[in-house]
Amino acid sequence: LIKCVGALLCIIRVLLGPTHSDRIAALDTLGLMLIGFVGILMILQDTMAYTEVILVVAILAFIGSVALAKYLERGNLFDRD
Repeated sequence: LIKCVGALLCIIRVLLGPTHSDRIAALDTLGLMLIGFVGILMILQDTMAYTEVILVVAILAFIGSVALAKYLERGNLFDRD
């Protein structure tokens, strides 16, 4: 129940966040909560079947955060030299 409330608050922050930085932080937090939920699910089911899911979500969350931070800092993602 607490994870659901936290996820709902993160979604509200993503939709209504006053700045872009707040929205990026909320998306990153939502990704971490998803990783934690899948990890708890793995423990409860006593399986290692979802390790690839955790890795993919973690990599996508990291790359997304870095890309959005770079876009906010410079205004573009790709340097054309």
